[in-house]
Amino acid sequence: MSEAVLNDLREARAIAILRSNDHATARGALAAAVRGGFRVLEVTLSTPGAVEIIGDLARDDRLLLGAGTVLTVEQARAAVGAGARFLVSPVMDVDVITEASRLGCIMIPGCATPTELWNAHRAGAALQKLFPAPAGGPTWLRSVLAPMPFLRVIPTNGVEVENATEWLAAGAFAVGCVRSLFPPDELAANAWDKIEARARALLAAVLD
Repeated sequence: MSEAVLNDLREARAIAILRSNDHATARGALAAAVRGGFRVLEVTLSTPGAVEIIGDLARDDRLLLGAGTVLTVEQARAAVGAGARFLVSPVMDVDVITEASRLGCIMIPGCATPTELWNAHRAGAALQKLFPAPAGGPTWLRSVLAPMPFLRVIPTNGVEVENATEWLAAGAFAVGCVRSLFPPDELAANAWDKIEARARALLAAVLD
């Protein structure tokens, strides 16, 4: 399963990452992203009813679902049980990485330095989340990958439609789209048409 997920993520090149304080808003925003073309979705566990949303969307075999803000082994088990096929965390926790591997799931721990990226790789994380965005952005990533080209890094902070291709050109495995896809004001206004348009623009940029 892991290799298939890696291939899907590589081909998709972009992940829609949704964090919301409202269950209904989360569902509406994700539906808009899907209409805009996104097929890889990450629902953060800080979103009310996140596991339920993951379970519902995972029934659609066109979609690849992941859970974000996974901080404990118990959360990892619940998310994978609901249908998540990759797990994302803002931090690197070896116990969670180990559990993800046992569950047959891709783990993407959060890393902010070259040392953290290396340690995540050594701990068994097939992918590494770059969080928060470093000063220099794509230039920083290119510098890190020069001596460690085996790392498979996904920046999830600081990615915009204007620089998404720069991140990919610098060697990013894929990019995570958070505020660039789901601006807080548009979420609050239930502006699903605008979010759908943002999805189309982001995917046009990364898949061009």
